[in-house]
Amino acid sequence: MTSLLIRAAERADLPDLLAWNAAMAWETEHKTLDADVLARGITGVFDKPQRGFYVVAEREGAAIGSLLVTYEWSDWRNGDFWWIQSVYVTPDARRSGVFRALHADVTRRARAAGAIGLRLYVETENHRAQQTYADLAMERCHYFMYETSPL
Repeated sequence: MTSLLIRAAERADLPDLLAWNAAMAWETEHKTLDADVLARGITGVFDKPQRGFYVVAEREGAAIGSLLVTYEWSDWRNGDFWWIQSVYVTPDARRSGVFRALHADVTRRARAAGAIGLRLYVETENHRAQQTYADLAMERCHYFMYETSPL
């Protein structure tokens, strides 16, 4: 298998990020996202880096996956948790180590930045992803997630 390159996303990646976020929303929640809102949301990360950053996985010069990192301040621990969000790997590249490589890159970046931990959430029925996360030594937390949306 050809090696992977993990790199910071650039604005030129916007078409892939748009397509992949829309595909993920459909695959996981059967939700169709508003393309204009999604484009503004992704661009908002590039416009304000304090919101987070995207990383992209490439194989042989072709982008095949990405994820978003956002930050959550913990007053209990006096530090930032990095949240892994919007994970997407193209169907033909799944189960080939792409997420593992993305996760390793984010872990390295988080340690270098002094983050106190990584977090993510996963669909309750996505057992394959849950096993992948467990295989990476991520532990299931004891919290449920609640939301009020839209406001």
